[in-house]
Amino acid sequence: MSNTQTARDDFAALLEASFHDHDVAEGTVVKGTVVAIEKDMAVIDAGLKVEGRVALKEFGSKGKDGELNVGDTVEVYVERIENALGEAVLSRDKARREESWVKLEARFNAGEKVEGQIFNQVKGGFTVDLDGAVAFLPRSQVDIRPIRDVGPLMNTPQPFQILKMDKRRGNIVVSRRTVLEESRAEQRSEIVQNLEEGQVVDGIVKNITDYGAFVDLGGIDGLLHVTDMAWRRVNHPSEILQIGQSVKVQIIRINQDTHRISLGMKQLEADPWEGIGVKYPMGVKVTGRVTNITDYGAFVELEPGIEGLIHVSEMSWTKKNVHPGKILSTSQEVEVVVLEVDPVKRRISLGLKQTLQNPWEAFRDQFPVGSIVEGEVKNKTEFGLFIGLDGDVDGMVHLSDLDWNRPGEQVIEEFNKGDLVKAQVLDVDVDKERISLGMKQVGGDPFVNAAEAGDIRRGAVVTCEVTSVNEGGIEVKIVDTDLTSFIRRADLGRDREEQRPERFSVGQKVDARVTQFDKKAHRVGVSIKAMQIAEEKEAVAQYGSSDSGASLGDILGAALKNRTDDE
Repeated sequence: MSNTQTARDDFAALLEASFHDHDVAEGTVVKGTVVAIEKDMAVIDAGLKVEGRVALKEFGSKGKDGELNVGDTVEVYVERIENALGEAVLSRDKARREESWVKLEARFNAGEKVEGQIFNQVKGGFTVDLDGAVAFLPRSQVDIRPIRDVGPLMNTPQPFQILKMDKRRGNIVVSRRTVLEESRAEQRSEIVQNLEEGQVVDGIVKNITDYGAFVDLGGIDGLLHVTDMAWRRVNHPSEILQIGQSVKVQIIRINQDTHRISLGMKQLEADPWEGIGVKYPMGVKVTGRVTNITDYGAFVELEPGIEGLIHVSEMSWTKKNVHPGKILSTSQEVEVVVLEVDPVKRRISLGLKQTLQNPWEAFRDQFPVGSIVEGEVKNKTEFGLFIGLDGDVDGMVHLSDLDWNRPGEQVIEEFNKGDLVKAQVLDVDVDKERISLGMKQVGGDPFVNAAEAGDIRRGAVVTCEVTSVNEGGIEVKIVDTDLTSFIRRADLGRDREEQRPERFSVGQKVDARVTQFDKKAHRVGVSIKAMQIAEEKEAVAQYGSSDSGASLGDILGAALKNRTDDE
């Protein structure tokens, strides 16, 4: 009895120990032994309580061809330790996939490439077999450039780069493009190492764009910019190049970091700008062809490779705010004057208006100061009138030159655009392009006319007509002249009761003495008081004196009587 109990205890201990030695958990890969082969199933002992069954097809060609034998050791994936039937659920496919995941993770962490095959097309890309593991290849990662036909790439072993791995979700994202770019970069780097700046090489035009052409230099492309194709202006590369054309170019610049190569064709030709200052001295007239028109001017080709700019300010003497396209047209032959040459900046400034006479100089020669001109009112401003004159120039009549007597703000309202008027040329400033005109001067200067007649002079007695009465005095106009003056209250009479402006009325005529006559300042002053004082002095001198005993009243009475008798 004791021996039997001892044997049972030993067996239990051994069984427990075996379970500890084979601490197998679900979701792991373990090694098992093929204990039997039944039809299309292999019975495998994985150290569990019970054996598991695995389909022979999961062993691939080994199971299909019958090479799998009893006693062989295989790796299987433990899905469940025991199912409802009391059997272990094992999988060879999942074990292989798990094995692939481990290997792929190691390569992913190391940044190494993996080999796989594209075997199916799905939405947004393709599926790739990575030795048992299925990965996703986005369409954008297939090639460097988009390709239409992926057929030649299907089921062909090729390298891939793992971009992303998510074991929990079972997702793997790979890229073929990254591998190609690395390979291309290595190839480009090797080619670039053999090239030098300034080297002349042969190439083939691969592609043409608006800004230039890409030239294949034998495995690497270089950019031939449109400005480096020829010394002359090239509007589009297709003017001188075609796809597939063989060209000889010079390497201008190489960027070792980006492997970008800049090429040039014009550098192989002689520079037309050498000695340009001697060829086109300042002030010389030359003929050229308009090649391009912009908002700020027009470019004129003087010879192949040499262009100058006519700035909009140098196109016309009179048309200041006109677009260059309304003056010149493309391909037009024009005569221009060289204004400035800058060989360093490769710039030539040209002038179109300099080929014509300055219209202000022509006007000055034709209409000297003092001439009477006729023109149309072009514009009214707060400071005067602009008059259109011969030669497509304008002259200005200032408010102060509209009328001798009335304020300019009042007179200007009598004029409208389009009115034909006459004016006198007062000044012509050629440098500032200004012409000063006067309209009041056309009828002559009333001060000059009065001075020449001799009637108006200082000390003379004149007859005035009252034109306005106010508290400070009266405004008068000298009869038979265009001269006006203002008599202040203090000059209205000798006595205080006579110094009342209200005793005068508009239209009334009064005599006054000229106290001021300034032709230069155009100012005339008259005074009734000064006339009375002068008459008194004259009467005293003529008809008596204080020594004779005669009173002032007697003297003035005699003078007045004598004046009446004379009349």
